Amino acid sequence: MTYLELLQHLRVYHVFVYTGDKEADLDLITEEIKEQYQLGIVDKFFLHQALTAVAAERSKLKKQS
Repeated sequence: MTYLELLQHLRVYHVFVYTGDKEADLDLITEEIKEQYQLGIVDKFFLHQALTAVAAERSKLKKQS
């Protein structure tokens, strides 16, 4: 799963994350995905893929700065 695919998944549930701070956006996305897992919306495999995509995006962000 890519970061873009994760954002598209969130849009299905009318979740749009943009704070102007990419690091804060990644934190909010992580919280939202964990909440979806707790509610049974996504399974453990999806959760793992989503968290991996967020980690990759966070790594890319750190390399840019």
